[in-house]
Amino acid sequence: METSAVLASAEDRDGKAGTGGALAGTDGLAGGTVRTGVYGQVGVITLDDQRHRNAIGAQMANGVVAALESLRARHVRVVVLRAAAGMDVWSAGHDIDELPRGRRDPLGYNDSLEEMLRAIRTFPMPVVAMVHGTVWGGAMDLVLSCDLVTADETASFAITAANLGLPYNTTGLLHFLGRLPVNLVKEMFFTAAPLDAKKARECLLVNHLVGSAELEAFTLELAAIMAAKSPMAIAVIKEQLRVLTDYQPIAAQVYERIQGLRREAYDSSDYLEGLNAFAEKRPPIFRGT
Repeated sequence: METSAVLASAEDRDGKAGTGGALAGTDGLAGGTVRTGVYGQVGVITLDDQRHRNAIGAQMANGVVAALESLRARHVRVVVLRAAAGMDVWSAGHDIDELPRGRRDPLGYNDSLEEMLRAIRTFPMPVVAMVHGTVWGGAMDLVLSCDLVTADETASFAITAANLGLPYNTTGLLHFLGRLPVNLVKEMFFTAAPLDAKKARECLLVNHLVGSAELEAFTLELAAIMAAKSPMAIAVIKEQLRVLTDYQPIAAQVYERIQGLRREAYDSSDYLEGLNAFAEKRPPIFRGT
């Protein structure tokens, strides 16, 4: 892959040097847990909450949304989403401490995680997830909401809703069905077992699987190639693909039935048991009630 001139040493739009692959104009958001920077016309969002293993709470989710808006204002043409260097967990998923304890949908439309996923999916430029380390729970939905995924051999992906007794939302399930075969989606949700990097590449969850030492350079070069193409054409193609894959017709009574089933689950004793077991660091005992 040939490195585009987009990554060449130059002054960025804010007049800050972007030489030698160093980030130009790095800014901290969400209390420093989300950082942004620019390589030429490629924006980089870095999740950097090592203490909480990049668990996605309202602060981090809002920080990512703000980062996207900041990079859009700087007219970047591609965004790379990554974890901070040295982290072996890309993200631990939704911050469990912020989940409601029954009587309210844990993944409602206005949940901060859901708002972040929509911001990524509707962002007019490509968003590339660069994955080094393990991806858990809602963070897998985050990866799937990105347009492309690059990863190295340390990557693995798990959706752990069943460990918590959490009834995943219909929108989230569509994200999975849009990228993976239905039998694999079922196995991942029903077992909560991680999918390793090799298998993720085989089922095309991962676009490119490369060595750890090459991952960053490879991802930035891939982003630079896209950044050199027509941003208007890419924006309208991305939006068409989103509309075609995100919107599935469903009868009102069917949707109401699904929501009723989900409500029974998140108001159940099993859901509370899942949250309590996680907090107490013990295996849950689910009774189906």
